[in-house]
Amino acid sequence: MKNVTDSFVSLDYWPFAGSFGFNTDILATNPINLTVVLGVLIFFGKGVCASCLLSDLLDNRKQRILNTIRNSEELCGGAVEQLEKARARLRKVEMEADEFRVNGYSEIEREKWNLINSTYKTLEQLENYKNETIQFEQQSAINEVRQQVFQQALEGALGTLTSCLNNELHLRTISANIGMFGTMKEIID
Repeated sequence: MKNVTDSFVSLDYWPFAGSFGFNTDILATNPINLTVVLGVLIFFGKGVCASCLLSDLLDNRKQRILNTIRNSEELCGGAVEQLEKARARLRKVEMEADEFRVNGYSEIEREKWNLINSTYKTLEQLENYKNETIQFEQQSAINEVRQQVFQQALEGALGTLTSCLNNELHLRTISANIGMFGTMKEIID
C-alpha cells in the first residue's frame, strides 16, 4: 500500500510539462480501453445508419402531419355542421321574435290596462284602510279621554269624601253598614 501512495506522491515519477512526444507505453496510452469502446460501438451501431435514422424521422414527421391534417379536416367539418345548426336556430329565433313583436304590442297594451286597473283597486283599498285606521284612532282617543275623565271624577269624589269624613262620621258609617249586614244575615237565615 505504501508503494502505491508513494507512486502518486513522488514527483520524479510524473513528467514535467512542456515536453511533447510520442508515448510508447501501452499501459499509459490505454489502447485496450479504446479498442473495447470502438468494438462496442461497431457491434451495437452496425444496424444504425444516418440515412435510415433520417428517413425514419421524416416518415414519422410525415405521419404526424397527415394525422394533424386529417384531424383538422374532421374538426372543420364538425364546425361547419355546428355553424349550420346555429344559423338554423338563429332563423327560428328571428321568426319567433317577429311573432312576439307582432303579438307583443297588443299584449303590452292589455298588460298596461291591467296594471292601471290593479293600481286603482290597490289605491281604493289603501284609502279604505286609511279611513278605518282614522276611525279606530278616533275611537281609541275618545275612550282614552273618557277613562281620564272618569279617573279624575273618581279621584275628585274620593278627595271630597276623605275631606268630609272625620273619624266620628267614619265610625258611624261603619257601624251602620255593619248593622245593615247583620240584618241582612238574619233575613237570609
